[in-house]
Amino acid sequence: MSLTGNTIMKHIQRLSLLAAVYAAAFLFPSALAAKEPNELLNQAAPAWTLKNLDGQAVSFSDFKGKVVVIDFWATWCGPCRMEIPGYIALQKKYGKDGLVVIGVSIDSIAAKEVKKFAVKNGMNYTLVMANDDIVAAFGNFNSIPTTFLINREGRIVHQKSGTWDHAEYEAVVKKAL
Repeated sequence: MSLTGNTIMKHIQRLSLLAAVYAAAFLFPSALAAKEPNELLNQAAPAWTLKNLDGQAVSFSDFKGKVVVIDFWATWCGPCRMEIPGYIALQKKYGKDGLVVIGVSIDSIAAKEVKKFAVKNGMNYTLVMANDDIVAAFGNFNSIPTTFLINREGRIVHQKSGTWDHAEYEAVVKKAL
């Protein structure tokens, strides 16, 4: 491919990324209406059932008695991608202690494409595809990554928006374990 062809391909890739951002905003409009960040703290986590990347149903009730990290993310989100290694490490280190990390993808691309991304990045935790209902149930947050920590009793004990230092977030998770 010529230099001109490479330049064109780079522009197409950038436009595709921008289109994905706008598509997500239109597919998940409820995510644009922000609520107070800590409005859900100490409340029971919402019940939900979503499809994993293989199309199988996954429900919050499947994780009863576990400490659950629910991370809303997307493949095109730079800050979300930065946090993936930390979630991989948390799942590996504390899974035996009852921690479950769940990535809720708000991507507008097909689940099979998210799965390719997950495999490429070694994501060892549960991944499901979002819908408007789960975004609304978790307070219509207005940015990603947005992450909720749920204790063994099923109550939301922590919420964060944006990226955190891995060690700092690990300390919060350890308190819930």
